[in-house]
Amino acid sequence: MDLQSELLKSIWYAFTSLDVEQSGKVSKSQLKVLSHNLYTALNIPHDPVALEEHFKDNNNGPVSNQGYMPYLNKYILAKATEGTFNKETFDELCWTLTSKKNCKPSIQQGLCSQKDCFKLFCLFNLLSEDRYPLVIIQPELEYLLKKISSAMSLEWDGTLLEELLSQNVDLHDGMSVWEFLEHLSAGQLLHVESKEAFSLAVDEVFMEMYHNTIKKGYLLKKGHVRRNWQERWFVLKPSSLAYFVSEDLKEKKGEVLLEENCVVENLPDKEGRRCLFCVKTPNRTYEMSASNLKQRVDWLTAMQTALRLRAEGKSSLHQELKLSRRKQRETLQRSQSNEPIAVEGSQHSSPEQEAETERLEQHIESIIQKQREVEAKHKEEEKQEREKQQAIQRDLERQLEEAKEAKERMTATLTEMEKEVQRQKKRIRELELTQVKLEEALNAQIHARLEEDRVRQDLERQLAEEQKKLADLLLLQSQLETPAVRSQEEPPPQDDTSTATCPINQQPEESSQHNTEEVPIHESTSTAAPPNIQQPEESGQHNTERELMSQSNSTQMQKPWKIQLNRLMKPIAPGDKVEHLPVKPTCPRRGQALTSTEFIAKVQTGVGQEKGNGYSPSPPPQEEEE
Repeated sequence: MDLQSELLKSIWYAFTSLDVEQSGKVSKSQLKVLSHNLYTALNIPHDPVALEEHFKDNNNGPVSNQGYMPYLNKYILAKATEGTFNKETFDELCWTLTSKKNCKPSIQQGLCSQKDCFKLFCLFNLLSEDRYPLVIIQPELEYLLKKISSAMSLEWDGTLLEELLSQNVDLHDGMSVWEFLEHLSAGQLLHVESKEAFSLAVDEVFMEMYHNTIKKGYLLKKGHVRRNWQERWFVLKPSSLAYFVSEDLKEKKGEVLLEENCVVENLPDKEGRRCLFCVKTPNRTYEMSASNLKQRVDWLTAMQTALRLRAEGKSSLHQELKLSRRKQRETLQRSQSNEPIAVEGSQHSSPEQEAETERLEQHIESIIQKQREVEAKHKEEEKQEREKQQAIQRDLERQLEEAKEAKERMTATLTEMEKEVQRQKKRIRELELTQVKLEEALNAQIHARLEEDRVRQDLERQLAEEQKKLADLLLLQSQLETPAVRSQEEPPPQDDTSTATCPINQQPEESSQHNTEEVPIHESTSTAAPPNIQQPEESGQHNTERELMSQSNSTQMQKPWKIQLNRLMKPIAPGDKVEHLPVKPTCPRRGQALTSTEFIAKVQTGVGQEKGNGYSPSPPPQEEEE
């Protein structure tokens, strides 16, 4: 069937939908709108002058029986060129115009959706008879239902169709598209398990028959620039072999144009690949690998079919199959009509005809036997391939179980690791808290150490001040001792004793008063420091204690020495000490009084000897009290 006949079927549905009164006549305004839509869908330039000329207002206009068909053939169908428009878009336009009027709501509420109804409408037009009104006969309907059942991986059951035909005698001559959609949606033609599976099956059959897809599937293809193997989804049509990234057909990677001089050949196994074949074109050789031998045979057969259709100038495999089925039906009808005549003539046939018939029967029997052998061999190969696939499947299942076990072990390990991580985090938090506490304790200890250093520095400062005071005191004392010694070495003359007594007596009293005042000062300073202060360093503490002890010892030693000094500095009256001194026999004047000069010299000599001998005369008790 040519392109114009296919387009005319869809246009017929659109035209009949505009015929509201079913009189075979449509108004001029509606035909103008229909013509504009057909121009747009078929991608044909508009010719408004010819359109207005044809639809002018006269009695021979398009309202007549011959008014619109000549214009349709001349200005629309004759200008339509295959490949310049999208046929699916054109059919969808005609379906939209006719479904609003003829498609019942019960159809869409049943098994078929709106998209499924459109696809079944296109398949119906493809398989319908070339007479109007358009109907599909029983063999073609069975062919379509078998294709849908096979796509759903189900065995087709013809009992439903036989029951429907037995109940409706009118359906024996053919079934319209609306009757077909109504019975199919009601489940009176197919056993359907789910609407989703039915929709997928309709889509697959639609792609195969309507879009002329001879075969599709995954193959491994060798790259042209990068010589690596990549898995691609191939779609074979009579004119081309296109390949995509995946079966969703979104990303097209390339296309092989099938021409008359293209060749399809088998290739030996190489590079670790098996089931290889190639498609040779004038410009390039495409190398591909199938999954098994059966797939390679199917692809080679499909490609050879596409090349044959290309060589014969045919664009659709299913159109050719439809024509061949129609020829077989016509041949069968003719054979059935000529069968009685053949039976009568066989009674008068000659022995030669019988022998010829026997030879034909033997030849047919041998062909059938060979066919059976081929089928048996093919079944054996399929059985071996099935066993091999089952073994591979078992191996894959085993690997899947091992992967699941490994995943479970990995999950358990990850769980343990997560627990360990939580424990480590908890330990880190504890260590951080401990670190904070230790830092606080360290800071407190540092502050305490600094406080101790400050106290020690204060003590050292006080000690330095005490030592300075002690040195000043010693210096003052030495200064006070110097005039006293001088006064002892140079005693005043005897005549001036009365005048020198007063200052001499006053000076010891002042020195004694000064000494008595200094002693409490040292005692107070020595007792000012607290006895229980712990020094930060042991050496500093020992040094401080040693210095304090030496200071106390020096203070204690100063007391008798100062008293003795005061005694020596006390003036001696003439003749006061003479009676207490022992009388030595060596006196130069025995029994006579000494002069003052002799007495002083005598006394000084005795005192010097007493000092050299370590004698320290103690004063009488009365003088100490004074």
